[in-house]
Amino acid sequence: MRPEALFEYFADVERLPGIGKRNRVALERLFGNRLVDLLFHLPTGLVDRRYRPKLSDASPGGIVTVEVTVDEHAIARNRRMPYRVHCHDDTGELTLVFFNPRADWLQRQLPEGERRIISGKLEDYNGKLQITHPDYMVDPESADEMPALETIYPLTAGLSGKILRKAAKAALAMVPPLPEWHDKALMERDKLPAFTDALNFVHQPTGFEDIAPASLARRRLACDELLATQLALAIVRDRTRRKRGRALSGDGRLVKQLLAALPYQLTGDQQSALKEIATDLASEKAMLRLMQGDVGSGKTVVALLAVASAVEAGVQTALLAPTEILANQHLETIAPLAEAVGLRIALLTGRNKGKPRKALLEALAAGEIDLLIGTHAIIQDDVAFKDLGFAIIDEQHRFGVQQRLTLAGKAERGVDVLGMTATPIPRTLTLTAYGDMDVSLIREKPPGRKPVDTRVVALDRLADVAAGIGRAVQAGARAYWVCPLVEESELMDLAAAEERYGSLKHMFGDRVGLVHGKMKGPEKDAVMEMFQRGDISILVSTTVIEVGVNVPEATIMVIEQAERFGLAQLHQLRGRVGRGDAQSICILLRANDVGEVARSRLKIMRETEDGFLIAEEDLRLRGGGEVLGTKQSGLPEFNLVDFTEHADLIELARDDARMIVAKDPELKSERGQALRHLLYLFERDEGVRLMQSG
Repeated sequence: MRPEALFEYFADVERLPGIGKRNRVALERLFGNRLVDLLFHLPTGLVDRRYRPKLSDASPGGIVTVEVTVDEHAIARNRRMPYRVHCHDDTGELTLVFFNPRADWLQRQLPEGERRIISGKLEDYNGKLQITHPDYMVDPESADEMPALETIYPLTAGLSGKILRKAAKAALAMVPPLPEWHDKALMERDKLPAFTDALNFVHQPTGFEDIAPASLARRRLACDELLATQLALAIVRDRTRRKRGRALSGDGRLVKQLLAALPYQLTGDQQSALKEIATDLASEKAMLRLMQGDVGSGKTVVALLAVASAVEAGVQTALLAPTEILANQHLETIAPLAEAVGLRIALLTGRNKGKPRKALLEALAAGEIDLLIGTHAIIQDDVAFKDLGFAIIDEQHRFGVQQRLTLAGKAERGVDVLGMTATPIPRTLTLTAYGDMDVSLIREKPPGRKPVDTRVVALDRLADVAAGIGRAVQAGARAYWVCPLVEESELMDLAAAEERYGSLKHMFGDRVGLVHGKMKGPEKDAVMEMFQRGDISILVSTTVIEVGVNVPEATIMVIEQAERFGLAQLHQLRGRVGRGDAQSICILLRANDVGEVARSRLKIMRETEDGFLIAEEDLRLRGGGEVLGTKQSGLPEFNLVDFTEHADLIELARDDARMIVAKDPELKSERGQALRHLLYLFERDEGVRLMQSG
């Protein structure tokens, strides 16, 4: 269904000159195997070869381009020694240095007595100027062969910048112009270039200003990517709300009983969120709301009170969680309160098999279960509700739009959907990722919770930290020890965790347990239960699993090599302690020598427990893609948007998208047809599929 004008954009990179099978593998590893992937892989810097000083004026440490006369080839007698070519201009001398070269080739390239233009990084070696392996060596008559400006791209092993630049230039020549999808008034007001012109400016710049995020070309491309995302979300929102919902308002009996059963009063933020949700439930329009709340802010209780309202109105509810650990945690939190008021609840995960699973599904279909808590198992084809009216999706950012729609599709009429996240998300990213949802915020913590004492300790004091934990464990404390995020490799993370587990086990014996993502469910649960019971006192964990158990007795969190983590992840891990009455501590073990950004990150963690403030700082320090871990979630990845520089464009894109859907919901107008190209180009065609399916 992709428009014909986009066929070239999605052509295989192997069609480009110089891209064989080996280079294609490297490109695929870096970003993908299509022309559009290559064109959206933007340069991050420039080499300026226009600087052509005399040798006496040249500054070591940077790229220079000089015209010199070749004097002599000094061929090394020992192959381990470098091959040197001595040159000069009328102000000084320069040595070109080569390791393991072909002498005959160098003598042809640099004949003695001839002039050559040399470009490369100038170094000072024992008071003498040299360039090691120059980037270019050209005859002055062929100077045009050397680019004055050269783009720098992020690379991967086996791929050179020269190959990538050549490929990008060829790709730009292959792709056709596309119909303009932006509003003419915006284009004229902001002086934005056409889409293909913007790509040309960025990949073949005339100066540093063309590749800067603030440039008109970069702003144009950011507008495109943001509008594609916002338009897809607006279409999803429109289609979801077109499904006629129903007013879910009960008599308040169960809600009152639940409030009476709580051992505390709701905070002001909890009351506000509950009121907003109740208003949405009572409306005939289908609810689409996201409840954001920090770790321990009491979102689950608000969600349960909303469930009580839905049950009063006679419908069933589903609560979808991304992991078994979280699903079990919800069951443990909800079960005592549900029992107190007579709510019928059940748990469905991938572990439910055979007759017990069949019995559960029969009870669900018969309407004998009010609230089904579970993992992805809930959205399997054979799971049928008698009357699903309300769906809650926990850790919303872990699920894609399609999974949300699949769950909502299990109802005959429109379903009210409440997303929840304990990962506070900066406002700009909330608009970008959840532009189709209304938002409720819970900032207040329940009264009486003690702040976690956060300390930053250098790694060379690891022995002191371990000894301190030993003393605390002897006194009855329990501790998490999270091992370093080595890289995006579960095996390396696991190796780090196993090594730390071994050393701690050597010190503390059977009081130490290990959990990681490679363990089977029952094995993992057994270790978790031992930690909860207090049979083990120190739980060593990798970062690939979510330490989602609620253990109020755990009062110590150690995060090893904390400088490798993002702020949001550090904050989530810290939230695993401080859940009981006792004072808790979080120790951020850092490398002995860390950079400025890492220092800033750890300083923020020490100074505040406000997850929303931490999220904004995380965005400022790291950028949008990393903050939410888009590769692991259902969120779209952004290649062209700089969330710091382009924040002002997000609301513009959202407002434009909602106006488009209000005026032209089927995208049938001339601009609508152009916008279909945009959705397919950025692979946000979920919206188009929804329109076609009705």
